[in-house]
Amino acid sequence: MKAYWWKSTCVFLIVVAWAATVGVQAQEGYRVPAPALVALVDAPSTPGDTLSPDKKWLLLSERPSLPSIEELSQPELRIAGMRINPRTNGRSRRRYSTGLQLKSVRGDDGPAAISGLPRNVRIRNVSFSPDSRTIAFTVTTGERIELWVAVVASRRARRLFDARLNAVFGSPCSWLSDSHALVCRVIPTGRGAAPEYSRVPKGPVLQESTGHRAPVRTYQDLLKSPDDEKLFEHYATSEVVRVSVNGSSEKLKQSGIIRRVSPSPDGKMLLVETVHRPFSYLVPASRFPYKVEVWDTDGRVVKEITDRPLADDVPIPFGSVPTGPRSFGWRADAPAALYWTEAQDGGNAGRKADIRDKVFTLAAPFTGEPRPLITLAHRYVGIQWASDELALVNSFWWQTRTRRVWRIRPGNPGAKPEKIFDYSTEDRYNHPGFPLMTRNASSHFVLLTGGDDLFLRGQGASPQGNRPFLDRFNLSSKQTNRLFRSEASYYEYPIDFVDIGANTLLTRRESVDEPANYFLRNLDSGSLQKLTEIPHPTPQLKGVYKELIKY
Repeated sequence: MKAYWWKSTCVFLIVVAWAATVGVQAQEGYRVPAPALVALVDAPSTPGDTLSPDKKWLLLSERPSLPSIEELSQPELRIAGMRINPRTNGRSRRRYSTGLQLKSVRGDDGPAAISGLPRNVRIRNVSFSPDSRTIAFTVTTGERIELWVAVVASRRARRLFDARLNAVFGSPCSWLSDSHALVCRVIPTGRGAAPEYSRVPKGPVLQESTGHRAPVRTYQDLLKSPDDEKLFEHYATSEVVRVSVNGSSEKLKQSGIIRRVSPSPDGKMLLVETVHRPFSYLVPASRFPYKVEVWDTDGRVVKEITDRPLADDVPIPFGSVPTGPRSFGWRADAPAALYWTEAQDGGNAGRKADIRDKVFTLAAPFTGEPRPLITLAHRYVGIQWASDELALVNSFWWQTRTRRVWRIRPGNPGAKPEKIFDYSTEDRYNHPGFPLMTRNASSHFVLLTGGDDLFLRGQGASPQGNRPFLDRFNLSSKQTNRLFRSEASYYEYPIDFVDIGANTLLTRRESVDEPANYFLRNLDSGSLQKLTEIPHPTPQLKGVYKELIKY
């Protein structure tokens, strides 16, 4: 009995193994399901939307539903807390667009495709010039990332210049306010091959303690050896180049690990952040030492603002930050004025303190003393500018999930800050929404205002689901007037005003059986004008519904 069972089992295993081997040998290429299922999986996503600064053009970015096998098979270097594609010198596994369409907001014609793009194109980092006449974007090929532009009038794209962009730290290019040029981070001229890992270590990896307690969080993909350091420097090092829309270019300065280049609103200055040694094996590149400088557009250093040390001793409690100046930016409504914040509690959110952060500003020519704008009891998380009479400062405290919004008057330092909102970020039903922003003449985002009013947009959580809304909020009376709320059976999201004087709003509207399309909604009359005719991505599923069955 036992011998028969053993023989039968052996024969069965041999047959299964033979069948599996034959199956593997006979298979060629990827096996895919029936075409009907493939069509469902490959159905395109809703296009992304970008409204031009002059509110006359709607740019639609066509996006695939899933990345291709070719994209997923690209090499990936995990180093310094980042994930880099060493072939292209950009971030790996990033979502992209496969085409661009341009639609006149006030015209009757449908969207027209941008021509001149290469086949199987992968588009990222799309932006309009401040004058709305040109669209800049990056095109990723198999071996490089290039800068392309498309002229709105002709709807035709072309590669702007031949240099390879360096997108390790994100979007590599920014428009100057004159719309005639961009500043870009590019791979240094003559950069050789990437350094290879040593087969035999030259010595042990040493980590030195300075004698004080400094607990740190656990991070992924950190540097582990001197070879890793060399690779990080190789891929992160850039040159800054000014590129004209006619294709000519000029190198501004010698190379460095430049993680950010931000033009001032007047286009005459550049805010530059440069990472430098010593690196760390305990924290990612965002915590490495870095220098903050102001350059002119020829690359000369106008002012060194600060040189931040390695931030490897930030306390563990949520809401803790490095000490010293941080979160630098340009004041969006001024020609060239910097702002930043500094922790007043040693950066330790676990320590009791009445004051957490203080915000400062310093205007060109950057020779005076920084001027304090506001003192915060919670951690600073951002600021939105409008004018000398209005800016909104946002603070947040993780332990209580409390967000506060303060009004300040930047032109009047003695004016007392005024609290506008104080709410829990976990109370979705009573969320006031976020202010609508608009682009000014320099293409920087500022608060959209109507006299003493702001416009607040939110998801509108309710027991029946999200009902996006748009409110008009008066800064003096603190009263809210609801201008729009999406009602069943549609989900309609307000994007932006295209004509605030005529109360005309651009929205994206969809339902269970109707795909997302773009509309102009007049808030006075309630009338709708359809701008696009985006087809249903999966018409075979129309009429399919779900139902809860109780028995």
